[in-house]
Amino acid sequence: MTLVIMAAGMGSRFGGLKQIEPVGPHGEIIIDYSIYDALIAGFTKVVFIIKEENYEVFKEIIGDRISKKVQVEYVFQKNDNIYKLTGVKIERIKPFGTAHAILCAKDKVHENFAIINADDFYGRDAFIKIADFLKNTNSNYGLVGYHICNTITAAGAVKRGVCKAENGKITSLIESSVDIVDGKYIASPLSGASPFEISADQLVSMNMIGFTPKIFDYLEKRLKTFVVEKKDELDKCEYLIPEVICNQINDGEVQVDLLDTNSVWYGITYKEDKELVVSALKKMTDEGIYPDKM
Repeated sequence: MTLVIMAAGMGSRFGGLKQIEPVGPHGEIIIDYSIYDALIAGFTKVVFIIKEENYEVFKEIIGDRISKKVQVEYVFQKNDNIYKLTGVKIERIKPFGTAHAILCAKDKVHENFAIINADDFYGRDAFIKIADFLKNTNSNYGLVGYHICNTITAAGAVKRGVCKAENGKITSLIESSVDIVDGKYIASPLSGASPFEISADQLVSMNMIGFTPKIFDYLEKRLKTFVVEKKDELDKCEYLIPEVICNQINDGEVQVDLLDTNSVWYGITYKEDKELVVSALKKMTDEGIYPDKM
C-alpha cells in the first residue's frame, strides 16, 4: 500500500511552510508522526506531492531520512498535465486543488493507496482503519470520519467535509467552515447554503481517504468537464477531491465506506495552534505512544 502525502499547499493562513514546522520533543515534524503510524499500519511506500521549488528542502529534511525505512517517491504538482489532457493552459501560482494533486501522482501509484494532508496529525487508529480497509477492497473507496469535537481548534473556524451516510456508505460531503458558536457546532457550507447545527459526534472528513487506482481514470475524465465548466474562473477555482468523490457517487460509479475513528486531530491551521500541538505530542511521547527520538 502507498501513502500519498499532499504537501504542495502554501500554508497561507499559517504563514510559511508549515509542513516542516518543528513540533516534536526533538524537532520532529508532523509528517514524521504520520509516516511512523503508517508504517505500523502496514504501508510500504510514501509519495510526496510537492511544489517543484520545494524539492531540495523536502528531500533534505524528510526524504533522505525516511528513505532508509520505506520507499520514497516525489511528485510535483504542476499544471502541465492539465494542458495535455484539456488543451487549456493555466498560469497560476496557487496549486489547482487536491484532485489535481492526486492526478499528478498517477505514474507513481499503481496499487491501493491513501491520501493525507502533510500538515495534519491523524492519529494511529485512523491509519490502522484505512490500512485495514485498503487491504480488503477491490472497488470501494474508504473515507475516515472524525468526530467533529476531535478536530476543532480554539483559534478559529476550520474547514471540514460534513459526512452524510446511509448504511455505512457516504451519500454526500458538505464542505463547510465549522466553528463553535454559543456552545454549538455550526457548519457553514462553502457553497453559500444556510448554516446548520451539527452534533459533537458528527463525522467529518479530514482528507484521509483510501482509493483504488481506478480513481485516476475518473480524475482525468472529470478534469476535462471541470475545465469547461470553470473556464471563466480558472485563475482561482480548485479541482477538489471531495467534489470528485460526490460526482462518482452520484453517477453510481463507486461506493465510499465511512470509517469511524476515535483519533484526535491536531494541526497548525493558525499560528496559535502550534503550542497545543507541541504539548499534545510531548504528552504522547511521555506516555510511550511514540519513541523519545523518532
